[in-house]
Parts: sequence; C-alpha cells; structure tokens
Amino acid sequence: MIKHFQYRKICFGRDYLAECYTDSFSLTEAAKHSCMSQYHFSRVFTKTFGESPYKYVARLRIEKAKKMLITENFSVSEICEEIGYSSISSFSLLFRKKVGMSPTLYRRRLWGMSSEPLSFPMQSIPMCYAHHLFGVKLL
Repeated sequence: MIKHFQYRKICFGRDYLAECYTDSFSLTEAAKHSCMSQYHFSRVFTKTFGESPYKYVARLRIEKAKKMLITENFSVSEICEEIGYSSISSFSLLFRKKVGMSPTLYRRRLWGMSSEPLSFPMQSIPMCYAHHLFGVKLL
C-alpha cells in the first residue's frame, strides 16, 4: 500500500511525463519532479499505476498517433516525429505490436469507415462511450 505523500509525489512525475511525452524520454527528469531517485521512482510508478514509466510514455505516444492518423493529413513519418520517435521503423514496429496493424493500414481502415475523411468514424467509438457522448441507447 502506497502512502498518501508518496502518491502525491509520484503523481508529479506522472504529470510531467503526460506533459512532455513527445520530448525525448528522461527517467531522471521525471524522477526529479517526484523528488525521488530514478530507481525508486520507477519501482513506485510501476507499483502504483501498473505499468513502467517507459510503457506509460509509449502508450501515450501510440494513443496520440492513433488520433493523428485519423484526424490529420500528416504522413506517417511526420506523425512519428511529432510524437517523439526518431526512427520510423521502431515507431511502426511498436504501433503494430500495440494496435495489431501498421499505421498506414490503421489509417486506411478507419478512413474507409468514415464518409468524411479526417474525422472519427462512428464505428471506431466504443458503444459505452457513445452512450455518454451522444445519448445512444445500448441494446
């Protein structure tokens, strides 16, 4: 069980990572925001949030990339740079691992579902979220 003061400190580091996830990743810098050593920060972060700081940043980057692939007309390499990756091959590999398809295929499939390019197709919004967003009744 994590103590309240530790939770507050670890949240400062998490908030820093959420604000700066597109920059080059520095565990040392995130740990400084939590007033902890990087090793202690990493252990407490993983224990508290269920994923390592590296996985947290990767998840934020992939979620941002997914949104940009649907709503922006940037190339995959531009999106790769925008979210903080310097290598398109490592970005594509991670994207494929997390999403199950390449960034280009992801874009093609979701744009194909939409009558309006550069917008979120209704089919890509989970029904539980659509219920709250649009007042849609669940079957």
